[in-house]
Amino acid sequence: MNIDYNKNNGLVPAIIQDASTHNVLMLGYMNDEALKKTLETKQVTFFSRTKQRLWTKGEESGNVLNLVDVKLDCDNDALLIKVKPKGPTCHKGSDTCWNEDNTQDFGFLSELETVIESRKHNAQEDTSYVASLFSKGINKIAQKVGEEAIETVIEAKDSNDELFLNESADLLFHYLILLRAKGFKLNDIVNILKNRKK
Repeated sequence: MNIDYNKNNGLVPAIIQDASTHNVLMLGYMNDEALKKTLETKQVTFFSRTKQRLWTKGEESGNVLNLVDVKLDCDNDALLIKVKPKGPTCHKGSDTCWNEDNTQDFGFLSELETVIESRKHNAQEDTSYVASLFSKGINKIAQKVGEEAIETVIEAKDSNDELFLNESADLLFHYLILLRAKGFKLNDIVNILKNRKK
């Protein structure tokens, strides 16, 4: 890597990102020596501007950042470092230095899970389809997933892509409801799939 350390007094910003969740955990600074030590030890080391020395994250707390990958930006003056964190990253005890939970976010599907959870606890069954399903119990929810799965299979065998996609959306929606009814979330399924990859 041809890193330009001259723009910021011998240092470059190092953005630390969780390799699994893709959440940004913290921002630190590295000089050439810190980067070399990071690459050698596979644990992220910074140059501390306050202590004026190298500082390996977790050297006191044990909450180390295990190196996965290092990328250099287009101007050669900033690093993106992907890690597997051990414990919270922030020195104040939170997962990130922005006081956020370091949980997997599936974009719209995570938003949909939040809506389902809210309807389960806060909506009236006469005004909310989701609330009405929860009120009917796990057997009805499971039955509905089965119905949607059959309809998806039927549409997969035909040539109407729009109907197939709509039935697929219905199946996924009802499956998220079933997961919630069983006390799980999409992330639980993703973790099982990740473990199977090994």
